[in-house]
Amino acid sequence: MGSVFENPMRGIAFKVASVVTFVAMQTFIKLAGSGIQPGQVTFGRSFFALFPIMAYLAYRGQLRSSFYTSNPVGHLKRGTLGIISMGLGFYGLIHLPLPEAIALGYATPLVAVVFAALFLGETVRIYRWTAVIVGLIGVSIVSWPKLTLFREGGVQAEQAVGALTVLLASVLGGMAMIQVRKLVEEEKTSTIVLYFSITASVMSLVTLPFGWDILEFEPQLFLIAAGFCGGVAQILLTESYRHADVSTVAPFEYTSIVLGGVIAYVLFEEVPTSSMLLGTSVIVAAGIFIIYREHRLQLQRRSARDLSA
Repeated sequence: MGSVFENPMRGIAFKVASVVTFVAMQTFIKLAGSGIQPGQVTFGRSFFALFPIMAYLAYRGQLRSSFYTSNPVGHLKRGTLGIISMGLGFYGLIHLPLPEAIALGYATPLVAVVFAALFLGETVRIYRWTAVIVGLIGVSIVSWPKLTLFREGGVQAEQAVGALTVLLASVLGGMAMIQVRKLVEEEKTSTIVLYFSITASVMSLVTLPFGWDILEFEPQLFLIAAGFCGGVAQILLTESYRHADVSTVAPFEYTSIVLGGVIAYVLFEEVPTSSMLLGTSVIVAAGIFIIYREHRLQLQRRSARDLSA
């Protein structure tokens, strides 16, 4: 029997396509405007993502079976963490330059390593701890100039709050990743993806009484496009894992900072700062090192299993 991962290049192509589509989603959210409530953005992102996701599952003949779950409470926990993280992240995305919002979002997998050690009892050795610390230093380099803007008030303070919310979103996103790690032990990936979109759509409606905006046609269209892109990107990401190992495709996540920088300059006239470029380089280097270490550990575990067989 051949390897499960028979076409790494196809997996990489799907991963890059998912990154491009996720950045398109973020771009549409920024184009929708800064005055839209985060709960309203979250609803659009989650609800309209259901259409391509359900169409994809129906095409694969998995739609009906994907609704079956043996752990509804686990999905509720994952959904609650994910929806709050998503709302905070979208607030930061709206009020920060696009490249900086993307760069600060890279803190999520770093935080997940810490939480995996704390809550799952995973062994994290000195190499990965060092990479996490270095990565968080990079996060500080990117965020600190924004956080000091609290003193200046006005629009500048909004950017400071935006940076703070993205950092908090990364913490909650790391917790959500831990919950997903628990769910995958007994639930199918399609079930996790489907229930998150459903849970996020329903829970974001709770923010409706707090004042959603009556949108013009164009912002509505942008929100619908953002949701659709989010669903398609999730499908592409799932497909990438069918064709290649996670450690093979994961480094290509960082292509989003290049694409985000180009879009930010062309559409929003946002020029990256020196602190953003330096901090992002540090974060990316730390993230790639963690991926490399995980890949090495996987190879060691496989070799040990082969020897004991």
